[in-house]
Amino acid sequence: MYLDDIKKDLKELLSEKRYEHTLGVEYTSACLALRYGADMEKARLAGALHDCAKYLSAGDKLSYCKKYGMPVSELERKNPELLHAKLGACFAYEKYGVSDPEVLSAITWHTTGKPNMGLLEKIVYIADYMEPNRNQAPDLKEVRRLAFQDLDECLRLILRDSVEYLSTKASAADPMTKKTWEYYQNLQEDKKED
Repeated sequence: MYLDDIKKDLKELLSEKRYEHTLGVEYTSACLALRYGADMEKARLAGALHDCAKYLSAGDKLSYCKKYGMPVSELERKNPELLHAKLGACFAYEKYGVSDPEVLSAITWHTTGKPNMGLLEKIVYIADYMEPNRNQAPDLKEVRRLAFQDLDECLRLILRDSVEYLSTKASAADPMTKKTWEYYQNLQEDKKED
């Protein structure tokens, strides 16, 4: 399926606000790909599809996980919203015919991140956080500046702010977010020692 066809389908499925966000992530992913020499078409595709399962209800997310044989943690069972990234990768593969492992991985990890992320994973994670329609995140001006200078430092700042924000929420945060933040925090400390 071509990207234009995917976007037409997403426009039908997603709310107007979510679709605008999707276009923003696609655009920002492309810009970051140009800056860092990543494959721009892969970046656009992953950016466009990153929230392709976001429209599902909590019950539908759990049902699709069962259908695909995806393990669901106790935390995810209590907070099915956390499942949209993993399901998004399944939908990208099953519904939209995307088989590129880099694209699927970027979709899978766009919410929590993971230690030692690849370039496309970093790009989509950062693009999701800072795309032009976003305006509420702390340190957004600094994030946008760093995104085009040092991806790892940008990731560390986003992850720090995310961990701090999630620690104030009643619902538990996915432990992978904290694990990812610790990885990039340690990476920065290792760079300082060199």
